[in-house]
Amino acid sequence: MARETEKKRLERNFTDELRELRVAQTGVQILFAFLLTLPFTAGFPRVTPFQRGAYLVALASAGAATALIIAPVALHAALFRRGRKSELVRYAHRLSSGALGFLLIAMASAVLLITDFVLPRAAALLLTGLTAVVLLLLWVGLPLARRDWGRAR
Repeated sequence: MARETEKKRLERNFTDELRELRVAQTGVQILFAFLLTLPFTAGFPRVTPFQRGAYLVALASAGAATALIIAPVALHAALFRRGRKSELVRYAHRLSSGALGFLLIAMASAVLLITDFVLPRAAALLLTGLTAVVLLLLWVGLPLARRDWGRAR
């Protein structure tokens, strides 16, 4: 089997990164759209100051996640055919990692907003904490614990 060249490896890494971003992008855009429309619903004027704060954190985080997920496309357009694929792959990975961080904050804040609206505050905080822990375990803990998958033992 022929060895993969550095150029082919970088191309494959960038393609893999874009595939991963496409998965996250849909969820981020749906959450962001939901949050953008929320203030125009009939029940929004009844939110408490605490809920309004949770909403603003969720909205800002979803906006940041959206910007970070789309940024590799702009970076690719600027660096296309300039022989800087290594830089492109490195920054795309950093941007997508940042996007996942902001997506976690946005999702937890949205859970807090909604659960605090329909449940007592203590239950809302508990469910939000559980949501954040599950997301951290799945998005950070599991990948870090299993970084050696596929390596010969």
